[in-house]
Parts: sequence; structure tokens; C-alpha cells
Amino acid sequence: MTKVVRIHEHGGPEVLRVEDLTLADPGPGEVVLRNHAVGLNFFDTYQRTGIYPIDLPAALGTESAGVIEAVGPGVEDLSPGDRVYNASQGSYCEAMVVPAANLTRLPDTIDARDAAAAMSKAMTVQALVESCYPVASGDVVVLHAAAGGVGLIACQWLKSLGARIIGTVGSDEKADLARANGCDIALVVPRDDLVACVMDETGGVGVPVVFDSVGNDSFESSLKSLRRRGTLVSFGQASGLVEPFRPNILAGHGSLYLTRPLLDDFIATPEDAAHCVGRVFEMMANGTVTIHIGQTYPLADTAQAHRDLEGRKTKGSTILLP
Repeated sequence: MTKVVRIHEHGGPEVLRVEDLTLADPGPGEVVLRNHAVGLNFFDTYQRTGIYPIDLPAALGTESAGVIEAVGPGVEDLSPGDRVYNASQGSYCEAMVVPAANLTRLPDTIDARDAAAAMSKAMTVQALVESCYPVASGDVVVLHAAAGGVGLIACQWLKSLGARIIGTVGSDEKADLARANGCDIALVVPRDDLVACVMDETGGVGVPVVFDSVGNDSFESSLKSLRRRGTLVSFGQASGLVEPFRPNILAGHGSLYLTRPLLDDFIATPEDAAHCVGRVFEMMANGTVTIHIGQTYPLADTAQAHRDLEGRKTKGSTILLP
């Protein structure tokens, strides 16, 4: 038997149930993975609420790290005892049967907790700042939620690229954390005026790119912060979905570009996936990116972890411990 966190209906954190399930034997191309740490991501809340619908009942979670306990027929490149990162649906559990193709062997330099806390976030950052909008040295950029799990990694990565970062956060404590991770200017919103700061920093021109995971609450200020033909990278909706709008609003703000990227589209081929993972391992191994695990929760407290994440009470990355 294994403990698994599942939902039988979409809704608030109260729909998360901790259940006992029988663990099957691994089939061809599969392994049994014992999770040591499970990542918590905003994407999980979107699945829970039905913004990204999934077939029910379903176990939530899309990443974890642990040790292989058994391998099925045909698995030749992995063995029991191997430390791996897992990118599979249903990772909110003590142990699981997963396709070997979804696993990546962890370098000795990377801890399982750091991998679970940050791999998908760091891969998202790599896609955002090196592929979606390739940031150049000297660029002034706006980064919303700069003290979150993605935000702290993005601060460090952007700084390594030579960018000047204007970040938004929700408290003075988070502002200190963002600055400690490379953010040049950390604004507490809505107390501080983002647009006024951007125009002061850029001589009234605006920034070439805004990375926005907040969504509805920040959409207008993001548009107003951009220079002519600037790009809004809207990659999340922590405050809710952006309200429908007419495309000509982009023309009114200077012929802007708007993109809504999804990580899967940047790692859709084995070559792209290998490049992304390789860059993340490189940045973590050489110390350019360090992982801030702000809080941990027992697997049994997953509902509270969701409440705190959605209530913006968390800092950095969050992991669940089976």
C-alpha cells in the first residue's frame, strides 16, 4: 500500500484526499519509484480547480525525486538504488509506478529535495528567459512574483545574463528575499507604483519584456510597463485568469506582443528536453542558481500547502515530504 493524495472532484483545497492505494508491479518500461520529496507548483492548483481539467479521480502533482526500488522488463539504463528526478502526473504519493522515460538520473551534486523543489521551475525559467524571450545583457526587465519559487530562480538566472531586474512582491520581507537573490529593485505591490518606477528607470521608454505569473491583478500594469513593440510573457494566473480583452488593446499600448507559453512546448522533442535539463543542471551545479526551499509540509498536509500557496503565504519553493 502507498499513501496518495487524490481528487474526486474539482474545487478548493478541501477536495484533496489522502488515500491508501495498492502499488502495482512495474510493467514493461516502468519502474517503482520511492519518493523522497515531492514538488508543489501552482500548476497543481490549476488542475485541482479545473482550470486545466484532468480525468477524475486523479492523483495530483507533476514532479518528485527519489530512489528506484524495482524495474520492469525492458528497462536497461536504470537500476534499483538510482537517484532520479521524476516528471510524471500523480507524484503526490509515497511511491509510484512510472514510465522509465519520465525519469532523469540526478547528478551527485544535486540533492533530491532541491530537485523536487526546483526542476520544473528552473526548466520554466530556462524556457522563459533563453527561448521564449532571449534576454540580453543590459536589458531592463520586469519580473512579477519575484520572491516565489520561479521568481527567485529567475532573479538569479536573469542576473547571470546581465539583466537589470525590477521585481514585484507582496511584502517587505519578500522584497528583502528577492534582492538577496539578484533583484535590483523590489517593489511591494500595490503599495509601490510599478509603472512609475519602470518609466523612471528607463527614461520613459518602458521595458522590452515583462514576465508575469500573477495574471489578472497585474495585467494592466504589465502592459503599461512595456516599451513600443515590447513583449508580455504571461505564464501564470496566481491572482486569477486575465479577463477577456480585444486584441487592439495591444496596438493601443505600442504594438505589443503577447505570449502565453507552456513548458511542454519548449521541451517537446528529446533534443529540446535534453538541452533544457542540461542547462538547469549546469546552473545548479556551478552555483549560479541556488534553490531556496521556503517551507516543507508532510504529505498529509497537502491541503494546507495549497491554501498557503494560493494565499501568497509561501516564499521560494515548497516541497511535500512523504
